[in-house]
Amino acid sequence: MSVGVIIEHRVRPGSRDAVHAVWDERLRPAIAANPDHEAYAYMFDADDPDVIRAFQQYTDSDAAAAFLATPAYAAYVEAVEGLLLGPPTVTRTDIIWTKE
Repeated sequence: MSVGVIIEHRVRPGSRDAVHAVWDERLRPAIAANPDHEAYAYMFDADDPDVIRAFQQYTDSDAAAAFLATPAYAAYVEAVEGLLLGPPTVTRTDIIWTKE
């Protein structure tokens, strides 16, 4: 069964573009190359300029956990931690249906 992960980052005021640049450089290529990412959406909150959300769909929970252990993810976290107001909010879901 596919697993979904919804992540919300609250960034320091005015830091959203800087966090996005780091994501684009360090995580986007790793996500694009990861066959276990079935879907991924990187989103800016339309009403709050200091919120970033991501929706990730993985093949299974092991794949989701494995991605968090990659060097690309570790490099991303290290690069953005000073731009965030705290750790992200992470919600795990079991995906019941998707439109393909």
